[in-house]
Amino acid sequence: MRNFTLGLVVHPDRPVRDSVRLIVRHARRSGGTVIARPCDAGRVGPEVEIVTPEEFVGRVTGVISLGGDGTMLGAMRLVVGRQVPVLGVNHGHLGFLIEVTPSELEPALDRMAEGRYTLEPHSCLEVDDRTASGDTAFNDIVVTAAEPLASLSLDLEVNGLSHGYYRGDAVIACTPTGSTAYNHAAGGPIISPSTEAVALTPVAPMSGISRSVILGKDDHITLRNPSDDVPLLFSVDGTPARPLRPGAELSVRLRTDAVDIVRLDADTYAQRKRVKLSLLDLPLRPDQLVELIPQPLREQAERLRQTMR
Repeated sequence: MRNFTLGLVVHPDRPVRDSVRLIVRHARRSGGTVIARPCDAGRVGPEVEIVTPEEFVGRVTGVISLGGDGTMLGAMRLVVGRQVPVLGVNHGHLGFLIEVTPSELEPALDRMAEGRYTLEPHSCLEVDDRTASGDTAFNDIVVTAAEPLASLSLDLEVNGLSHGYYRGDAVIACTPTGSTAYNHAAGGPIISPSTEAVALTPVAPMSGISRSVILGKDDHITLRNPSDDVPLLFSVDGTPARPLRPGAELSVRLRTDAVDIVRLDADTYAQRKRVKLSLLDLPLRPDQLVELIPQPLREQAERLRQTMR
């Protein structure tokens, strides 16, 4: 693979310079170029070419995210609809979306250069509040009251028909990928990534719709602020909240195959994801929890147990 251009998207404060240097060396050996946007210039070093955001999106043939899930989501938003592969390297914490650790980066780059990987398509929510269309959420959209500790009222419309209202602390609209985040913490369902669906989950409901609603990819969802004078707030994938003014509405639709994530070993990734989900209280028996421990560690523990007898 020659004449390729890798775009870097990096965490705002975690140390990633070692990974950057490795990527640059590997790209140069393979005849490629590494670029980044001005917002990341201070963290990637002088060996990376800095280009405008528009040039970044136009030139990249692959994107590497160095950070956690938040950084990965930002990288994915940059290339929605472009079918550019995105590889995540976990410089964060849990990293549900990310398969590769920094120590695994070099062999991962080798496999990418050789074409030995698969692409996992991910859906997103397209959001339009009629003031700034084009927003995308790979995890969730959260609507809350504008005043701290206040409750919200929010109307739900699906395909042009009224489906009731919410009254409570918040309302979450999430993708299958985002179903393990705030949606899960609020008691909503975990949805398989293979399902083309949107979940709407109320947080601490007081009246109206009190349980999660699952809608399909062709459903046109409208969340409307019914008040004449009380503003609400909405946030897309945890970005700074914006106002949902009295009488205003959010239009939400699922976009399938919005971006492709690089997968090198689907079985290993699935196993790690099971461990991460177990940390979110996924109900497992003790014998099932043991299955999540990598086989070499289980064998080492058994040898230790035998020596202690």
